[in-house]
Amino acid sequence: MISVGPERALSASVLVLNRFYLAVHVVNVRRAFGLLYRELAEVIHVEEGQYLNYDFATWLELSMARVELKRAHEDWIRAVNFEIQAPRVIRLLHYDRTPRQTLRFSRRNLFARDDHRCQYCGETVPYSQLSLDHVLPRSRGGATTWENVVTSCKPCNTAKGGRTPQEARMKLIRKPVKPKQSPLLQMKLGNPKYEMWKMFLPHASTVDVT
Repeated sequence: MISVGPERALSASVLVLNRFYLAVHVVNVRRAFGLLYRELAEVIHVEEGQYLNYDFATWLELSMARVELKRAHEDWIRAVNFEIQAPRVIRLLHYDRTPRQTLRFSRRNLFARDDHRCQYCGETVPYSQLSLDHVLPRSRGGATTWENVVTSCKPCNTAKGGRTPQEARMKLIRKPVKPKQSPLLQMKLGNPKYEMWKMFLPHASTVDVT
């Protein structure tokens, strides 16, 4: 198949459609190529307003034909004897299930909702230095829900301890609410490399981004 290319390109995101062209998931390029190579999926590419379908072999042929015409927002994988463009959208050939309609609560979704900023001091810190804080502490019956959990830096989390913000004399930057759309998906759609995704996503999509 292909050799290990730049990790950045292999970790880029690919929108996955079911057999009926409905968006159901997001995977990385490495996973997408595995599905293509095993003939479980095909590339969906838009050229001059038309949807074109490619299996792995024809996508490789197209990539080799335009390897000298790379664009800045594209990701390419270098193999031993060729280069192949990373797809942005693939379609599963035998998957009929419809997208889930609920937004999954997760650390990554929560941090994206809060723009990776501590909701107490307002500082933007690396992912590894962020933590979850229960506004009403769990020790006092606080639930792990969108409306009761916020992003916090570790110093603020430690300072707040098992108290409410009022008790700790700390003010929340904004009230935590459940987002109407997937925060991670909205971040992706703000990147020009994923512009094509907008053709396949409803306004209030809750497609999981992994």
